[in-house]
Amino acid sequence: MQFSDALQSDITETVRFALAEDIGSGDITAQLIPANQTATASIITREAAVICGVNWVNEVFQQIDNSVTITWHIADGDHVAANSILFELNGPARSLLTGERTALNFLQLLSGTATLCKQYSDLVSHTKVRLLDTRKTIPGLRTAQKYAVSCGGCHNHRIGLYDAFLIKENHIAACGGIGAAIAAARDIAPLKPVEVEVESLTELEIALNSDADIIMLDNFSLDDMREGVAITSGRAKLEASGNVSTQTLAAIAETGVDFISIGALTKHARAIDLSMRFI
Repeated sequence: MQFSDALQSDITETVRFALAEDIGSGDITAQLIPANQTATASIITREAAVICGVNWVNEVFQQIDNSVTITWHIADGDHVAANSILFELNGPARSLLTGERTALNFLQLLSGTATLCKQYSDLVSHTKVRLLDTRKTIPGLRTAQKYAVSCGGCHNHRIGLYDAFLIKENHIAACGGIGAAIAAARDIAPLKPVEVEVESLTELEIALNSDADIIMLDNFSLDDMREGVAITSGRAKLEASGNVSTQTLAAIAETGVDFISIGALTKHARAIDLSMRFI
C-alpha cells in the first residue's frame, strides 16, 4: 500500500479514536507534573525489528500537543538492531507522558507486522512469488496493517469487500457453480478483478474456461500445485492458500504459483518491545 492522502485521513481518524479511548476525560496521572515542566525522552527498541508507524506517532503528538518536537533517526521500512534509539521527543512533560502509550501501541504493532512480513519475504527471495496479506486484520486497523505489510516486503490482496471479487465455496454453491458465479461478477462490475477459489484440478479447468483473472488453489498438495501451474500455462494468475507456514512456504513458492496468501502476516503479528525513557 502506497502512502496517500486517503491513508493520512485514515491515520487521523484512527489516532483520534485511540486517544479518546485512552485519555477519556483526562490524564489524571500526568496532572501530578507541573504544567510548565518540559522534558526530553528517547524511544528505544529492545529487539531487532523492521520499523513501521512513523506517521501514526507523529499524528498522536500533533493531536495531543503540536508544540512537541519529534526527531526521528529511522524511517518506515528500516531494519534496526536491538537497543537502537528510534526517535526523541521534546516538549511539555505532561504531553509526552499522555501520548506515550498510544504512540507506542501503534508503533509496536505495525513494526511487529512489518518484521514478520520481512521474515516471510526473505524465505522466498529466491523465487518470483508475491506474498499477499488477507482481510484477517485487527478491526479498525486494516489500512494500517496493510501499509505495514508493504513496509515488510510483502504485498496487499484486496483491501476490503469492495475492490475485487473473491468467489469462495459458499458463493459458488449459492450461485449454482463456478461459471455462473464468474459470469455474474462480470455483469455486476466488469472492471473489477475476479478471483475464484478452487479445490481440485477439475475445478481449476472450469475456472480457466470461465475466464477468471486469478484462481486460488485452496489446500492443494505440492504435486497438484505443480500440475496446476502446468495446466494454467499463464492463462490466469494462480494463488496458493492454506497450510502456509515458515516450514512450507519455500516449497509452495517453488511450484511456480504467482501468489501465496498468508493470514498470519497480520493476525499473528507480535508487538515489538519498545520503551520510552526520560533523558
